[in-house]
Amino acid sequence: MAQDTLVSADVGSLNEVFLKELAHVPEWEKIRTCIQCGTCTASCPTSRTMDYKPREIVGLFRAGMLDKVLRSNTVWTCASCYYCSTRCPSGIRLSDIMYVLRSLGIKFGLFSRREAYPVLAKAFAKVVDRYGRNAEMEMLTRFYLSTGPLRLKDQIGLGFKMFRRGRLHLLPKAIQGRRDIEKIMARLKEEEAR
Repeated sequence: MAQDTLVSADVGSLNEVFLKELAHVPEWEKIRTCIQCGTCTASCPTSRTMDYKPREIVGLFRAGMLDKVLRSNTVWTCASCYYCSTRCPSGIRLSDIMYVLRSLGIKFGLFSRREAYPVLAKAFAKVVDRYGRNAEMEMLTRFYLSTGPLRLKDQIGLGFKMFRRGRLHLLPKAIQGRRDIEKIMARLKEEEAR
C-alpha cells in the first residue's frame, strides 16, 4: 500500500480501516454533517501552509479520496490546537480525526515523502517505547540519521546551550515502572491485532 498510486480496491480497504479507527473518536459520524462553511479553515493558524485546508480534508474524505489526504502535508501540519473543533457549527472533532489520519499514514506508509514529521513521530515512539519517556538526544539522532545526517551539525550549538542549562541529558533515563508500561503496550498491540 505504500505505492505512489493506490488501485481503487486498496483505497476502498483503506477507507474501511479509517472508518474502523474513527469509531474510537467520539461523535465521529458528524463528519457526514459538514456544511463546508469554512469555519475550520478560517480558525486554523497553520492552514496557510497546508496542501489542503481543513474544510477540503473533510470534502476529500467524503469523496473517498483518503489516499490523497494522507499524501498531503495537512495532517502533519495540524497544530492540534482544537480551534477547528471548538468553532465548528456541526460539532466535528477534526483535531481528533487528524490524529487518526496521522496514525494511518504511519501504519500504511502513506505520507508525503517531502515531509519529515512521520520520521520524527516514529523516532519519538521508538524512544518512548524503550525508556518510557522521551530521550531527546537519542530521538534527534535517530531523526537526523534518517532525514539527513549532515543537518545534525546545525543543531550542535543549540544542543550545547541546552546541555549547559541542564535541559539536555547525554544518557537517557528510563522511568520507574517501565516494565509495567511495556506489559500494557504489549496487551494493547494484542488487542489491536485482533
